[in-house]
Amino acid sequence: MPRARASRKRLDPARREAVRLLQRIETDQAYVNRLISAGLTDELEPEAGRRATEYVAGITRWRRWLDFLLAQAYRGRYDKMEPRLRYVLYLGLYELLFTDTPPYAALHEAVELARRLVRPQAGAVVNAVLRTLLRQRDFLPQPQTGDTAEDLAIRYSHPTWMVQHWLARYGPAETEALLRYNNERPWFGVRVRTDRIARHVVLHRLADRGVEAEPSPVLDDFIRVRRLGPILEDRLIEKGLLAVQDESAGLVVRLLDPHPEETIVDACAAPGGKTTYIATRMRDHGRVLAFDVHARRVELIRKAALQQGLTSIVAEAVDLREVPTRYPDLQADRVLLDVPCTGLGVLAKRADLRWHRQPEDLSELVQLQDELLEAAARLVRPGGVLVYSTCTIEPEENEERIRAFLARHPNFTVERADAWVPAAMVTAEGFFATWPPRDQMDGAFAARLRRTS
Repeated sequence: MPRARASRKRLDPARREAVRLLQRIETDQAYVNRLISAGLTDELEPEAGRRATEYVAGITRWRRWLDFLLAQAYRGRYDKMEPRLRYVLYLGLYELLFTDTPPYAALHEAVELARRLVRPQAGAVVNAVLRTLLRQRDFLPQPQTGDTAEDLAIRYSHPTWMVQHWLARYGPAETEALLRYNNERPWFGVRVRTDRIARHVVLHRLADRGVEAEPSPVLDDFIRVRRLGPILEDRLIEKGLLAVQDESAGLVVRLLDPHPEETIVDACAAPGGKTTYIATRMRDHGRVLAFDVHARRVELIRKAALQQGLTSIVAEAVDLREVPTRYPDLQADRVLLDVPCTGLGVLAKRADLRWHRQPEDLSELVQLQDELLEAAARLVRPGGVLVYSTCTIEPEENEERIRAFLARHPNFTVERADAWVPAAMVTAEGFFATWPPRDQMDGAFAARLRRTS
């Protein structure tokens, strides 16, 4: 009786899913964060889901550098390579260069993926290309185009226009520091509901699980962690004890300085991180009116408020520009306007955002930012406070917007940020501004304005 053929070993589910997600990102122009938040890795075991997410985020972040190296080692027209073969090569090379996967295992898995997901002969191509680069791993080829911006953009995997922009503004040393930071594994900020659980208790709990964490050096109710997975698995967020929030966002709320019994407007509020922190700082006494134009994202605000047991928050889906007309008598003690922006301060956490931004985005967003500022100003009572904030490092969206606003509104004045945030993060004009390589947090900006009449 003939022996049955041995069944083929199942492909590693994390790597297989990573290839599938990379294809979705390229063909659908999808965002990594949206694919992951949509639960596309939920069918995997937790460990495999985490690895698939890490692969996709890392490859997306380093895509341009990986393309450069693979083109050097591939014998043929790299620009004509079939997409799925390229995704497999991305994955294999990423594992060889950026993970602790043993080289033989990374090679074997990549070859198997190529054979099974592309075609049997593709395994030999993957084996040849990756072995060539493995031999060169300590002396990889470097871009030498003769153009500093182009070489830095390739080596640190950013769009060339972005690097040119930063070189002109910050110079070579600061630009390279920023590019390095954007590609490092970031710290994640986590806010602790210290009215419910002590910060040191959370840190001890994470240490017992082997999670790298430390107290925030600038906020007494925040910690920093290297991995969010264990916190999500521990369900501390669902219990309303913790909230994922960058320290820069927390500092913006500190600059707003909300007090109990006040009426506060949080404009462009979704997904609600700052909204819930405002309500917490007010001890949930008063009114927090949270507006956002996207109805589905307003549901995230309501969910966050419910999760954290906050009853002072009222969330509504409405364009801020319509609020002064819809509610002509609304006069808030404080208004927080966290405007839509290019997000160029959060590239360390948003691996793919660099590839979705274009130079013309700046001019389009500036007009919207001005319109939102005009609407927000109408909601501030005389003597009240308006805080304008962004998560970008671009002056066109930051200082220049405030200067233009003040020229139109002499009844508003700047209040220096020193009294509410660390002095090292306050500019000569009195604005709050973080620099990611220095502060180890997202790049952010905020201006505190007082309405005098």
